[in-house]
Amino acid sequence: MAKGKKENKPKSKPRKEAIGDVLGPRKPAKSMKKQSKKEPMKKSEEPAPSIVPSFLPAEEEEPAFPRGGKSLLSREEEAEARAEAEEEFMREMKGGHKSNQGKNKKKKKDKGRLPSSLQEPEEAWGSLFGETIGGKLPRFANRITLKNISPHMKLLGIVVEVNAKDLVISLPGGLRGFVRSEDAMDIIPRDASKDSESSFLSRNFHVGQLVPCIVLQIDEDKREGKVNKRVWLSLRLSLVQKNLSLDVLQIGMALIAQVKSIEDHGYILHFGTPSISGFLPQISGDNIQSLKKGQLLQGVIKNIDQARGIVIMNSEPELVANSVLQDLKGLSIDQLLPGMMVNAQVHATLENGIMLSFLTYFKGTVDVFHLRNSLSDASWKEEYPQHKKINGRILFIDPSTRAVGLTLNRHLILNRAPPCYVKTGDIYDNAKIIRVDAGVGLLLEIPSTPASSTAYIFEAIDEAQKLTKKYKEGALVRVRLLGIKNVEGLAVGTMKAAAFEGSVFTHSDVKPGMLVKAKVLAVESFGAIVQFSSGVKALCPLPHMSEFEIVKPSKKFQIGSELVFRVLGCKSKRITVTFKKTLVKSKLPVIASYADASDGLITHGWITNIEGHGCFVKFYNGVQGFAHRSELGLEPGVEPTAAYHIGQVMKCRVISSSAVSRRISISFVLSLKRDSHDLSAKPGSVVSGVVERLTPASVIVNVKAGGYLKGTIYNEHLSDYRGHASLMKSLLKPGYEFEELLVLDSSDTSNLILSAKDSFIKCSMELPSECALVRPDAVIHGYVCNVIETGCFVRFLGRLTGFCSKNKVSDKPVSDPLDIFYVGQSVRSYVIKVDSDRERIMLSLKHSSCRSTDPSFLQNYFLTEKKIASLHAPESSNSALIAGDDFIIGTVVKGEVQELKEYGVVLGFKDRDTVGFVSQYQLGGRVLEIGSRVKAFVLDVSLPDNLVDLSLKEDFLNKGDGKISENVSSKKKRRRDASSDLNLNQTVTGIVEIVKENYLVLSLPECEHAIGFASVIDYNTQKVHHSGFVHGQRIQASVAALPCPSTLGRLLLLLEPTDDIIEAPCKKGKKESMYSAGSLVDAEIAEIKALEVHLTFGGHCRGRVHITEVFDGNASSENPLKSLKAGQRVRARIIGKHKHGKGDHWEMSLRPSLLEEGKELPLPSAAEEPKYSVGDLVTGYVVKIEDEWLRLTISRQFMAKMFILDTSFEPDELVEFEKRYPVGQPVTGRVLTVNEPKKLLCLASHLSKNSESAEHIHQGDVVGGRIKKILPGVGGLLVQIGPHLCGRVHYTELCDQWVSDPVSVYKEGQFVKCKVLEISRVMSVHVDLSLRPSLYGQDKSDSDCKRFSDASELQPDMTVQGYIKGVTPKGCFVTLSRKVDARILISDLSDGFVEKPELEFPVGRLIKGRVLAVDSSSKRVDLTLKSEDGAKTSSGTADFSNLHIGDVISGKIKRIEPYGLFITIANSNTVGLCHVSQLPHTNSEDIRTKYVVGEDVSAKILKMDPKRRRLSLGMKNVEPGSLEDERETGSNNKDQSISSITAVDKYENCSNDLLPWPEELQSRAAVPALEVALEEESDVSDVDNGPIGVLEAASSQSLDSKRSKKQMKKREKEEREAEICAAEERRLLQDVPRTEDEFERLVRSSPNSSFLWIKYMAFLLSLADVEKARSIAERALKAINFREEDEKLNIWVAYFNLENEYGNPPEDAVKKTFQRALQYCDPKKLHLALLGLYERTDQHKLADELLEKMGKKFKSSCKVWIHRLQSYLRQKKEGIQSVVNQALLSLPRKKHIKFISQAAIQEFKLGEPDRGRSMLEGVLREYPKRIDLWSVYLDQEIRMGDVEVIRSLFERATCLSLPPKKMKFLFKKYLQFEKSQDSEGERVEYVKKKALEYVESSQV
Repeated sequence: MAKGKKENKPKSKPRKEAIGDVLGPRKPAKSMKKQSKKEPMKKSEEPAPSIVPSFLPAEEEEPAFPRGGKSLLSREEEAEARAEAEEEFMREMKGGHKSNQGKNKKKKKDKGRLPSSLQEPEEAWGSLFGETIGGKLPRFANRITLKNISPHMKLLGIVVEVNAKDLVISLPGGLRGFVRSEDAMDIIPRDASKDSESSFLSRNFHVGQLVPCIVLQIDEDKREGKVNKRVWLSLRLSLVQKNLSLDVLQIGMALIAQVKSIEDHGYILHFGTPSISGFLPQISGDNIQSLKKGQLLQGVIKNIDQARGIVIMNSEPELVANSVLQDLKGLSIDQLLPGMMVNAQVHATLENGIMLSFLTYFKGTVDVFHLRNSLSDASWKEEYPQHKKINGRILFIDPSTRAVGLTLNRHLILNRAPPCYVKTGDIYDNAKIIRVDAGVGLLLEIPSTPASSTAYIFEAIDEAQKLTKKYKEGALVRVRLLGIKNVEGLAVGTMKAAAFEGSVFTHSDVKPGMLVKAKVLAVESFGAIVQFSSGVKALCPLPHMSEFEIVKPSKKFQIGSELVFRVLGCKSKRITVTFKKTLVKSKLPVIASYADASDGLITHGWITNIEGHGCFVKFYNGVQGFAHRSELGLEPGVEPTAAYHIGQVMKCRVISSSAVSRRISISFVLSLKRDSHDLSAKPGSVVSGVVERLTPASVIVNVKAGGYLKGTIYNEHLSDYRGHASLMKSLLKPGYEFEELLVLDSSDTSNLILSAKDSFIKCSMELPSECALVRPDAVIHGYVCNVIETGCFVRFLGRLTGFCSKNKVSDKPVSDPLDIFYVGQSVRSYVIKVDSDRERIMLSLKHSSCRSTDPSFLQNYFLTEKKIASLHAPESSNSALIAGDDFIIGTVVKGEVQELKEYGVVLGFKDRDTVGFVSQYQLGGRVLEIGSRVKAFVLDVSLPDNLVDLSLKEDFLNKGDGKISENVSSKKKRRRDASSDLNLNQTVTGIVEIVKENYLVLSLPECEHAIGFASVIDYNTQKVHHSGFVHGQRIQASVAALPCPSTLGRLLLLLEPTDDIIEAPCKKGKKESMYSAGSLVDAEIAEIKALEVHLTFGGHCRGRVHITEVFDGNASSENPLKSLKAGQRVRARIIGKHKHGKGDHWEMSLRPSLLEEGKELPLPSAAEEPKYSVGDLVTGYVVKIEDEWLRLTISRQFMAKMFILDTSFEPDELVEFEKRYPVGQPVTGRVLTVNEPKKLLCLASHLSKNSESAEHIHQGDVVGGRIKKILPGVGGLLVQIGPHLCGRVHYTELCDQWVSDPVSVYKEGQFVKCKVLEISRVMSVHVDLSLRPSLYGQDKSDSDCKRFSDASELQPDMTVQGYIKGVTPKGCFVTLSRKVDARILISDLSDGFVEKPELEFPVGRLIKGRVLAVDSSSKRVDLTLKSEDGAKTSSGTADFSNLHIGDVISGKIKRIEPYGLFITIANSNTVGLCHVSQLPHTNSEDIRTKYVVGEDVSAKILKMDPKRRRLSLGMKNVEPGSLEDERETGSNNKDQSISSITAVDKYENCSNDLLPWPEELQSRAAVPALEVALEEESDVSDVDNGPIGVLEAASSQSLDSKRSKKQMKKREKEEREAEICAAEERRLLQDVPRTEDEFERLVRSSPNSSFLWIKYMAFLLSLADVEKARSIAERALKAINFREEDEKLNIWVAYFNLENEYGNPPEDAVKKTFQRALQYCDPKKLHLALLGLYERTDQHKLADELLEKMGKKFKSSCKVWIHRLQSYLRQKKEGIQSVVNQALLSLPRKKHIKFISQAAIQEFKLGEPDRGRSMLEGVLREYPKRIDLWSVYLDQEIRMGDVEVIRSLFERATCLSLPPKKMKFLFKKYLQFEKSQDSEGERVEYVKKKALEYVESSQV
């Protein structure tokens, strides 16, 4: 029997494998395993089991799709055969089990009763089956599991999560798949950047959305011996609908599409294939109105346009849900899509589902969980009889096995996701059993709301066998849900008792603060990942892995260990735990919310942040508290950072908490005990203290209270005034005693917070310390403790704080509260609202609400000054107080004038250091001299500065008679108190005498000129700039405090709050009506400003005179204000009234025409605007010079501006522009433009009176200019003549005389005098200028200075002068004037032969020639530089007939072409062609190896074409001797013949057949650096018969002279391009276009020629028309054919150069153009072109940035790395070796030698030669026979010039064993070097000898 098994096994194996596919993979029996071990050879001979099933589908497809043959078995016979094979296989399996199971026989027997798929459901469903089943039906329906899901499988899924970076999709079978954001769709909207991926996904997808997807890959993560798989999906239609074609589409078919774009009438759709596009019409009232770009949608095909490949869609949900796929021929399984609904019929019922047939050729299965009734009982099979027709929706397709799964779920049939009314972790006690599946599990009905749900319980195999006995249908059980299968609408549950006992089952069971036991899964750098017993995972952050910082976390946590943690928080399924021992073992209550915090509660927390004012402490679940610095328990002077660290666990006491405001105040001080002396130092109490020490931010004092206390006075609390506080801090020393200090905060008993502010000390009883003490509408003193963007925080006593919003900080709107408040500032605050529950106080700091009502602010100011003065001086000396004691305000003292200043007079006093000062306003019109003694009246005394302000006005001196202090040291004399008659709160009118920074000194005329003091700032306005007060101004004030000791004897006043400026007191109101517009008044000049004068008149009125109202018209050429002085009495007329702030000003005039006596003139209002028109002559006064513009004031309403070049045309005056126009200088000009809205005029000084337009520059005008640019060559100058206008100066218009290099005397930025020759305004303004002095009358012109304006003015034989404009191989072009150019043929350049005209006649050279011919119609002029004798001789002898066929001529090779050689006949310009067929022993391929440009050759004339002037030459059988014989026999005739040939080369000048004649072609130019060509050189002809010749003969047979066809084609292409360019250049130069029309004709005839387009652009730039040049560049890019890539690239490069020169700004313009060019050109070429531009223009920074970018983009390009290395070397940067190393890593290996050699060359040229040597030595060690490397090495050493090194290197090279060809090259190079070094020839002979030795040795 065993033998029979072995024999039958190979035969039945294919059938068994097919059955295995149906039943799923099985574990091989033990007998089979042993058998496989015993027979390894036999196993290897058989096909692998994994391969066999793959062939079966192909075999079974043949009957269904016959290909010309017929199966031997019918379908019925094949089905019977398969059934027999399956029965045999099952018998073998059972036999194997019985024979190998021994001890567990009974257990295996029980298992044998059940199908293997029921015993192990997952393994039974491990494989999928498709159409490989013949007539035999499978037992089970296909079900998707992790074992059988594979790439390329298509499935229908439901979106269950939309995350920031991915989507989570629920798949059939309860699997989860993940979709990355880039795989979500084909077309990603442009706004879906990386920062907005979350919004991009959430905008296009939603939870519950049905989506078709395809499996990309399945990742396996092996941890702890388990394999966790992750399925990656894609929703991209290009993958899902990859095989969709237009042929299989049908009307009514449902498809998935993506919105590609939104149009006016609908949406353009994308189906994933380029051959099909769709359109969705937008119907009014349709539900597609909210579609977004990129969104996926389902639609039904409404119409198909086969011709255009367009599908019209309809997206109505009902239509989509009912769409059924109809039968269609040619539909393959690859074209089936998940979500399609099909008409199917029941084929058979299976054990766990049904099989359906659909679309004729396809079969699919429906799992029992996807039946229409989700709560089907055990009789569910009766509902699906065979051939029943039903609708099903495709659930999945597996192309590899051709398996198809369908669903009958009623929700999915309606195209919507099944609802879910339960959640994971829920427990249900009354779940009803609906069906018992023997060996599998139970189907339950869950009593959920609003509808019941379905759940299934899968039991283990042992338990599953007892299900029928243990559970009955209809019974109620208790179940806990483990998860949800969204696609099936099915919950998975368990009834195990252990599931109900655990504290943590799901995320929802986790609570902050709970202790949990977890297992460590992984340890990462950011923390440890742990897992609870229920499978829930959590993170233990790195800071919470220990109490202290962990260096190596993996040592602290061992993977697999179980530890006890405490939960920190659980948010969004993200659980964090802690392993800090203090927290884990803590028995204290937990704060998990702000409501958990109660006053006095003690708990644990950990520090998260440490600030200077306290610590932030975190609790559980994100709750945070703050511990103020005073609650940290710190010693005085100790910083929090020194006592605590972040992460430290602290025991905290809750002081206060507010759940509404989410604030918790805590303390690290757990004890509530206070010292006995706290009562005496409570907030609001006044104490004294002695300075102990000073810190940068505070003063530490010892407080004199009930016990030993220390206090801190912050710098801001030393005074109410910021300046006084800083001054006092600088003067304080340890030991100084503060008599009064206010306790602000005593919460920290060891360190009190104190204040020395007088305002706080005086109102200490009124300051609140609790919120209950604050009443609305009260005004309370406080200080600013913080300023933020939205407002200010004001603190009172303790921690009581109020808030003032931004709109309440000032009466005027402010942008930033920091502009008007600073931290620590004393303020008065108005209470708006008090919220006692939330302890919030809303304040207002507006000055109008908080204005001081007493003089305390000013009084404290003077008292603080006295304190500072006392600190200035030592205790033994009172010199600092002498000024205050001896100089009494209101007394008269005597002093001596010491200095005279512009702003006043300085007085000195005998034996005193006190300084007296008298301002200009207080001089009273007196003129003083140094040394004179005067009497002065004391106005003010500044104690800290030891300064006395005095006055010399008679009113004060008369008042002070009899109270003169002759000697300030004498006894003080009492004066009568002038303010004794004043009463408190009395309103008085004062006159401003002195304006101080913080207060005013006023005199009261009504009170015998008593002196009073009024503050201009208040507590809340210390940083606000006060209104401008001027001397002599009358203001209204009230008496606030009479003179007394507390006010230091000063009369203190309060300014009236209504107006800062008072025109007159109330009792003087009658005088106000005395003045009106037109009144004449006598006034006194109070102040003279730059552009106006301030007057006072009538004792109370103020007026101002604008600078334009001083004189009539332009009566003066100087500043009219210079004749006026302060205090001067003048007569003025009132011309109007002007509003100024809160007051008014009289507008006045001093113009003599308005001051006539005896008549009142009807004057216009000052607000009436004057009228100006173009051409008016106006006079203005200089206000300032700004950006080359002169800013003028014309009147109070109108301003004017004048450009620098419009002020004068004399260069000397323009140079001294700023010096010529000081402020106030009058300037006269005519109006160019009038801007009424802006009240602005534009003036010019040289405008003619007749000009009535803005075009103020006309032909013939003389204007001033500034050289903007010196144009290259003979381009001339670009001169700026206006703010936006430039003109061009032709090269011939630079000077009168014909001189060499006339542009050398000019430089950019130089001012010049120009004459306008011509103005053209066709498309843009073009101005031609001249700098010739003779044109504007400075010099007399003569005949030599004449410039021709037209070619008709020239006559033959006329002598003219000009400058070389251009040089070509045909001759030169000469510019004779700006309108006339001429040409000189090369034959007319000289009497002799000109070999290189570009060297002998450079551009710009001055020449003198004779006119040969003039063509007036074409404006062509021909010149000659020959002498008359030479011309006659040459013209008479020039005859082409002197050459004859058969003549042997000598010449030099001019050019080498593949078809032959061009030879220039000696001593002439005649060129002939020697065809390749006429060359001796050569062909076209090796012609370049035999001949070089410049080589002397002999040739015979074979043919002559006199008409076309062409010669055909031959070099075969031509010996040099024949030429010598011919020269000897007929030297006279030959010389005459040769000289006659030199006249004119008609061949070259022929215009019909032009050939390119390059100036010089070197054959080596085309050879790459590392490919050294070994051609013969003419300079070694003398050793041809020596050793080198022998060497050549020896190696001639071994040389292969043929080049590759690829190189030849490349060279031919380059040569053709060079020919075309040269032809275009000659064509352009023969007929140089001078106008735009001529250029237009050229570019139309050759639109693909970049050469012509660029010349056109250059022509426009020469005319300064930049915009037109840009437009030509754009035209060129459009006109040039797209195949002409190089031509387009040339235009782009020219565009770069244009933008780099004229762009605004150039850098941005070039980058913008570059980005455009990248779309059309080769990126590498374009980057190199831009790099060349940057390097040429020395823009190293931009070049470096570009090189950095190119290094990443073109890292495999050798050129890019060489350019980068060059940049480093040129800029002397470090890191060159790193660049080399990086290049070698990036470049392919085949380019390493090329890069190293080039890098070495660059090192020799630009860097360190030693580094270059080391590079070459290193590469030569690996490749010693590379002759190109030796050549490079030798060339660089020769260039360096060290002879010894060079010779040693040659010796090394010539000692190598190389082929003869390479050795020949080395010896020739060696010989050439020695010839250049050794004049005697010793070394030359040595090299020859060495070469001969090599030849002899090689022949041996």
